[in-house]
Amino acid sequence: MLELAARLRGLPREQLAAALQTREFDPLGIRDLFDLAEALLSPDSVDQAISRLDRPRLAVLAAAAGIVGADAGTTTEEVRAELVRLGASAELSDAAGELLEALSKNLLVVEAGDRVHVPSAVAARLTSRSGHEIPSAAELAAPAPPVLVAFDEIDRSILERRAAETAYATVAATAELIAELGTQPARELAKGGLALPDSKRLAEASGTELDALPRLFHRADEAGLVVRDGAFWLESDLGAAWALETAAGRWRRLAECWRDRIPPALRELVARRSETLSASTFRDDVSWFYPAGGRWLSDGVERLVDDAEALGLAVAGEPVEAGRLVLAGELDRAAAQLAAHFPKQVDRVYVQHDLSIVSPGPLDPSLDARLRTFADVEGRDLASTYRVSAASVNRGLAAGESAESILSFLGALSLTGIPQPLEYLVAEAAARFGSVRVAAADEADAPARASIRSDDEQLIRTLSVDQSLASVGLRQSGPNRLLSRFPAEVVFWALSDARYPVAAEDPSGRIVRLRRHRLAHIPAPAPKTDPIAALLDRVLEQGDEGATELAWLARQLEAAARAKETLTVTVRMPGGQTADYLLAPASVANGRLRARDRKADIERTLPLSAIAAVTPGPVDG
Repeated sequence: MLELAARLRGLPREQLAAALQTREFDPLGIRDLFDLAEALLSPDSVDQAISRLDRPRLAVLAAAAGIVGADAGTTTEEVRAELVRLGASAELSDAAGELLEALSKNLLVVEAGDRVHVPSAVAARLTSRSGHEIPSAAELAAPAPPVLVAFDEIDRSILERRAAETAYATVAATAELIAELGTQPARELAKGGLALPDSKRLAEASGTELDALPRLFHRADEAGLVVRDGAFWLESDLGAAWALETAAGRWRRLAECWRDRIPPALRELVARRSETLSASTFRDDVSWFYPAGGRWLSDGVERLVDDAEALGLAVAGEPVEAGRLVLAGELDRAAAQLAAHFPKQVDRVYVQHDLSIVSPGPLDPSLDARLRTFADVEGRDLASTYRVSAASVNRGLAAGESAESILSFLGALSLTGIPQPLEYLVAEAAARFGSVRVAAADEADAPARASIRSDDEQLIRTLSVDQSLASVGLRQSGPNRLLSRFPAEVVFWALSDARYPVAAEDPSGRIVRLRRHRLAHIPAPAPKTDPIAALLDRVLEQGDEGATELAWLARQLEAAARAKETLTVTVRMPGGQTADYLLAPASVANGRLRARDRKADIERTLPLSAIAAVTPGPVDG
């Protein structure tokens, strides 16, 4: 531990911060560099660091720790020779120096000049796990097994088409999920997860099985397409922009997020082997490359494999070219390759006499978004179906459309003209629009927050007894007026959903255009306190140089006493000479060291001011 503490002390602050970022440890109770060294050498911290070592680094660490007589340190050349003795390839043994430097940056070995030391706590964890939890040093150093390439009888073109079908289905389902959230947010439960009614609604809208919805939703969340606002999930402004992109552009965003989750070293490994990988060999390769990986690795691999299938990067475990391109960072080429098999977008539709609108293919996103403002989606497939109703037209009118704008848009879009029943429906809905008005209630009507009025007394009576409106608690306050304790916007959409010709108005009676489609802005990340920076501020405090050196010496001796270590202590003698003593520190108090002299077998007490240096002594046997 003393050598590691000294190593930590000698690192510039920036390098020390970078090294600590690679490790997991409990910062509580750390007062100085000795406490930090002790935390880094705790079994949990060492195991975590070892579990994230790839095979070459783990092989070099095991070789350095296994050299006979290396307790006081070894050299790069001796580690290289040990790797050769264990049967390592020339590539691995030649890289020993570079890999030892990487291990030093992870604070798993201590470099001092041309010497390299593996702390006893690290060596002990390796020894205790070698041969059962992780391979032995010889197995780690052994060259990689040959890649067996079976004769490929798979029609790659079939795989590419199936991959494109799956990828397109995932993109389409995600788009429907986003659109549904734009229409009505989904509530997050206090215990976590979406409320069941919202989950069922989103699953139905996206054409997804209920048990598969969380994975679809999580991908949208990771891509920033949805965002939580309080207790509700909404479409984000990024999601709104994503929804207007082409199918290839939408897919590219999802694939990029998938790639970003893969550790760079693993990404390179898979990219090199992708031509011969299957789902099983992928797992085998990962396990071989990270032999101490454990749970963090297996869970991550399962997630990546499942999402790769959903994004068309693999089919039934067989990789496709798009997957290799994504791993290599060629996202545009991958998107173009898959999009070549996507169904072609269309910009014209068939408007039918039964008030349905049939799109013979995926409708251009901007046209689809406009059509949804006054038509409901009935079926989503390669040929989508929309339906126009009095309620959907009223929704469009409330959002700012007019009878003329709706018919003009459909006229430009339709391959079959505008059927007369549709013209009548739009005209009648426009004529009735606003026969029910909703506004904010006056202060005198408190606790009511919304006021509903209509010149049609019969319509007011109908509203007051309509059980579908019971949730907004309407109460009649006059022959032409109702009140509700809910906000005007909530009451408006309740009436709209119940298919009444409702309009919102301001205090002066002017119609206000409302959009249910509400976006949530992705908040800028709040400034976070850097725990590593705060820790270093605490442990690197500098005072008077002489006092600091004395405190450092005292902590070295205290740490050795706790660890029952033997030290070589260099003492200044009265005549200016120095003498070395092999001491086992017992305690440090009042500026004095009490220790057992191992050679003379007596107890000595020395003033700290007389001690010139301390170095690790022989390991107790």
